[in-house]
Amino acid sequence: MFLDRFLANRRGVDLTNEERSLLEGAISEIRSVEPRRTLIEAGEKVCASTYLLEGILSRFIDDKKGLRQLVAVHVPGEFVDLHAYPMRELDHSVGTLTAATVAIVPHSALEKILNPRPELARKLWFSTLIDAAMHRAWLFRVGRLDAVGRIAHFLCEINARLEAVALSDGRRFVLALTQSDIAEICGLTTVHTNRAFRQLREAGLCNMRASLVEIEDLSALMRRGDFSPHYLYLEQSPLSNKDEEELK
Repeated sequence: MFLDRFLANRRGVDLTNEERSLLEGAISEIRSVEPRRTLIEAGEKVCASTYLLEGILSRFIDDKKGLRQLVAVHVPGEFVDLHAYPMRELDHSVGTLTAATVAIVPHSALEKILNPRPELARKLWFSTLIDAAMHRAWLFRVGRLDAVGRIAHFLCEINARLEAVALSDGRRFVLALTQSDIAEICGLTTVHTNRAFRQLREAGLCNMRASLVEIEDLSALMRRGDFSPHYLYLEQSPLSNKDEEELK
């Protein structure tokens, strides 16, 4: 039940019923967490990993002045810190952006079920490799795109990730983030973020009202953000055949 969304439609990580049952049996507790709460501090010894059931979590680094740089965001159906299992500690912190529900999986329980099952270990390893692929896309987004392009790329990625777990219909989804959150994610000021959203709206590409994002022209939004979903390793593309033809 808890892992129904786990890496949905991603190549190479289809869980068998036995594997799903084993992973769900390894969950020690389900925890509700308020918004803006830190779950794991950088450098803290970690003995469990977190699977996100509801809400949005972030990974971040704070500098000596207390200024925060987000380095990843997670949506339901994703293990947030599975790489802490072999590493035992993280070089960044993990916290909630919105109210969230998480499942806690002790590393001792993971070790017990993974040691005799290398195929299941490979599937979980693959999920951490997808995290790395998303991080590379994050660097590209912040390093190479202008403000409008960064917002467009981020919205396309979140749309694809949410569609994979049935939380987007491919064009409309709820994103309970403020423009300040999105500014941090995209390495922008709130002023630039507000202006970028206005330009996307005026261009007829997408609109965000409160927490509802409506994409009016997905293929054009993808072109504006120089976005390709391939690094997400989704089984199905978020594009229709018509959209794919327009991107060629």
